[in-house]
Amino acid sequence: MKNTVVYFEIQASEPSKLVVFYQDIFGWKFTKDENLPIVYYRIETEGMMGGLLQRPAETPPTHCGTNAFTCSMEVDNFDQTAEKIIKNGGQVALPKFAIPGRCYQGYFIDTDHNVFGIFEVDDRAH
Repeated sequence: MKNTVVYFEIQASEPSKLVVFYQDIFGWKFTKDENLPIVYYRIETEGMMGGLLQRPAETPPTHCGTNAFTCSMEVDNFDQTAEKIIKNGGQVALPKFAIPGRCYQGYFIDTDHNVFGIFEVDDRAH
């Protein structure tokens, strides 16, 4: 599987707080890796594996665009997931919009200013 995204990482100023945010929204399992010289949590999802680590530099300001790759998670219900994100302290970065014939997509900012997307597959999206 060369040239395919197979792992993702999320940077955090306060990793333990961001662990709770993503657990509550997506049900991901986090395991702290004590064998590394930095604060690092392994992430188990139903698909791709990932990590959450202590941010090694200052948190970038909001409303300046994203200086990284942005991951989007497929969800069963966009509106319910968006509601959970907001309830857990997240913010809307780009409101829900249709990708005609494919899905509904939107982008959010987590509690540590990382941008991520969610989408609900719907071939009737318009």
